[in-house]
Amino acid sequence: MIIYIKNMVCPRCITAVEDAFKAIGVEPLSVRLGEVTVKEALPAEQLAKLAARLQELGFELLDDVRRQQIEKIKAIVIRHVHQGDGEKVAFSALLAAELHREYSQLSKLFSETEGITIEHYVILQKIEKVKELLVYNEMSLSEIAFQLGYSSVAHLSAQFKKVTGLTPSAFKGQGIRLRKPLDAVGADARNNTSKGGSNKV
Repeated sequence: MIIYIKNMVCPRCITAVEDAFKAIGVEPLSVRLGEVTVKEALPAEQLAKLAARLQELGFELLDDVRRQQIEKIKAIVIRHVHQGDGEKVAFSALLAAELHREYSQLSKLFSETEGITIEHYVILQKIEKVKELLVYNEMSLSEIAFQLGYSSVAHLSAQFKKVTGLTPSAFKGQGIRLRKPLDAVGADARNNTSKGGSNKV
């Protein structure tokens, strides 16, 4: 049985969720971003304990099929942007292959639910990764552009400024306080949309 969980965005989340399952006496078969596989369905009482434990840690059990699909999309994007090997990825093909759905269906569901397109969400995650790499100060901007699949430094810089309002060098001068938690990425655009704002990329 697969249990879907919201807000799992990093390797530390995987460890925390695994510990939460063990704390209620369940040994997961596997734990990945957004989902945990267990041997058999959990009784209602155990599920309630798990839900409470996860909520304390900032996670949430998902029982809605649409939300599960959205969290899967987010987990795949986050995994490839933040933990990938720098290989250029066509997210439309990747998501369709991993989720066994037509990309047009996934795109429509994501836009309707999140208020932004998958493409915009990918851009926002890439910009967060650029911020992280700028703060580390271990790579040049051209190396960062190459790692994240940008066609040029100019393309990266233009997109970075469009999203953040700052050039990469101006951001670097201001530092880590301008970074966002990965599970908050896209929330601003979603809130703007609900207020009638625009989220065009």
